Amino acid sequence: MQKLAFWLLIGISLIGCRSTQKVSYTPDQLLPAEKALLWKISANGLKKPSYLLGTIHLIPKQKFALSEATYDALAESRRVTFEIDMKEMTNLVSQFSLLPKAFMRNGKTLRDLLPEADYSFVKQKLESQGMAINMLERMKPLFLSTMFGSEEGSTMGNANMTSVEMELFKQVKRRKLETAGLETAAYQMGIFDSIPYEVQAKMLVETLRNSEGTDTEFDQMIEMYLQKDINGMEAMMGEGENGMDQYQNVLLDNRNRNWIPTMSRMMLEKPTLFAVGAGHLGGPVGVIALLRKEGYRVEAAE
Repeated sequence: MQKLAFWLLIGISLIGCRSTQKVSYTPDQLLPAEKALLWKISANGLKKPSYLLGTIHLIPKQKFALSEATYDALAESRRVTFEIDMKEMTNLVSQFSLLPKAFMRNGKTLRDLLPEADYSFVKQKLESQGMAINMLERMKPLFLSTMFGSEEGSTMGNANMTSVEMELFKQVKRRKLETAGLETAAYQMGIFDSIPYEVQAKMLVETLRNSEGTDTEFDQMIEMYLQKDINGMEAMMGEGENGMDQYQNVLLDNRNRNWIPTMSRMMLEKPTLFAVGAGHLGGPVGVIALLRKEGYRVEAAE
């Protein structure tokens, strides 16, 4: 019996060691094959698993739901990390301090960037949502695209819309969990300066024109999210006729790479749930593939 107990202890010990060792994936295994929004991260030195949740920044309230698996992951986590710490995003002082970064440099305006017909169209669309053009025309067009992507997609005065981040943050506050961010709002807004204002303005016009259709890109993205098609979302974000596809490195790939060392440090500190846009998860340079390259076991958790 003593020998049996001894070998059982040895076996359990070895299992524990293997569970924290690096995992090797072949190149064809790096890309996530499953359709899932929640992923469990383990091995590679982690004593307890962490989780990765794909979010969407805008969704109709009637289509929003957190899965039971996500609630379970929250219960196992001691910290929730967003792209930007939601405490910063909901702090008015922080938001006001960022306002200067929203404006174009050198006094540029939308009127300088757009033909008269496009400028008049953008002016009409923005004013239809209750905002005067003279308040907005010095703002970076990509910032405006984020704010006013479509009439149905705008949260300005639209009580029917929500974001996964905001709903998740409510749960975090109820549970009194620690929060953190993978990057700052100032950094995100600085990214806009890497993309020529002319390209941003073209994207703004196209985004607003797309919003007038019945099957908009916004609708397609929502449908992909509900189907948990993270590879499809990543591919869609890299497409487009507005020239933005050539800046995927700036908007997605480089940011994904920058997040991995921060995620690794946080996961070693304590079990963490990472909540980032679902478009960052899939693809060959997505967060899942990058974590697997580093030796983490990343598997669908729902």
